Amino acid sequence: MATVELKVGDPAPEFTLQGIGGKEWGLAEQRGKKNAVLLFYVLDWTPG
Repeated sequence: MATVELKVGDPAPEFTLQGIGGKEWGLAEQRGKKNAVLLFYVLDWTPG
């Protein structure tokens, strides 16, 4: 996987994620329709 360096104000690169229930979600399908926020919760569903 290639590493991309982003700077403030750069558009997000295209990506696809697998969501709950296995449904794919792609940024390209949302661009221009809605705002998208991507968050990473480290160890969110683990005890402790």
